[in-house]
Amino acid sequence: MISQLDPVGLDELLATAELQTRVDRKYVLPLPEAMALLPRLDPRTRVLEIDGGRAFRYESVYFDTPDLASFRLAAHRRRRRFKIRTRLYVESALCWLEVKTEGGRGGTVKNRLPYQPGDHATVTPGWSFVSDVLGSFGTGALGTPGTGALDERGLSLAPTLVTRYRRCTLLNPAGDSRATIDTDLSWESPDGRGLRLPRVAVVETKTGSGACQVDRLLWAHGHRPVSISKYATGLAALRPDLPAAPWRRTLRRHFGDATRHGPDRPGTDRRGTDAHDANRWGTDAHDANRWGTDPRDAERHDADPRDRDSRGMNRRGTDSRGTDSRGADSRGTDSRGADPHEAR
Repeated sequence: MISQLDPVGLDELLATAELQTRVDRKYVLPLPEAMALLPRLDPRTRVLEIDGGRAFRYESVYFDTPDLASFRLAAHRRRRRFKIRTRLYVESALCWLEVKTEGGRGGTVKNRLPYQPGDHATVTPGWSFVSDVLGSFGTGALGTPGTGALDERGLSLAPTLVTRYRRCTLLNPAGDSRATIDTDLSWESPDGRGLRLPRVAVVETKTGSGACQVDRLLWAHGHRPVSISKYATGLAALRPDLPAAPWRRTLRRHFGDATRHGPDRPGTDRRGTDAHDANRWGTDAHDANRWGTDPRDAERHDADPRDRDSRGMNRRGTDSRGTDSRGADSRGTDSRGADPHEAR
């Protein structure tokens, strides 16, 4: 279906749907259900196309303190929180260092700095930038790269999680909103522990205020916005010792059959699923592996690579502070220092 849609170029997409302050809604669907909805889109919907490609790979490295301050602020639903990552657009080999902050009013502000792809796994070259953003945000100034003091406790930043996925971007016929579809999602921690969701799609709508046609289509088929953060939800899925209340329902419903790899842990069965994880989210450990042990399974369930994903922004999931008339949670976000790839 994606291949049958008319294309839209990046310049036109930016000119018609450059949403600086916006409402984001995220949905998690089984991949077959997401693909089944595509033929029901308004035929005037267009898809972002760059150099003949309609699906683009993203790779992000997230940084956190030794006690996971960034993660824990989100896990405990603190209104003021932050997230630090590098984002690599694989096909174009462009990279950005990003600091996202959320303030007392619930809005998200993203600050971005052009970054060298070779520095993708370190925050050191951008230390002053991170320090300035977090300092103005009120978390305290960061120190120099060696000590990395975030506050008076002298905490430092280190790579905590890598996320990878494919993304494609849809432009609403009215030109006032867009939607992204992420597939082939995977997460990996520094110790080599990882998981992959080959049969799940994350759909995100980005509108100026009200719902768009994709929201209404999803609602009509029983799908509602959920709380999901690629960093926090992924880390909680890999680390059952961490608090995970905001994402428990998402983890229980959508991460039970994740394909896992990496070093064994106490309580891990021979196929790689932690019994603690399975019990925690209310799923059977054997069910969690039943569909994902053979790598070929993932390929059999994937759609045409051009149909699989979208290229867009990674925004935090919804919370209870923003609810629309249909009961769909939403949050306004703001972007600072956006570049053309942000539209993807």
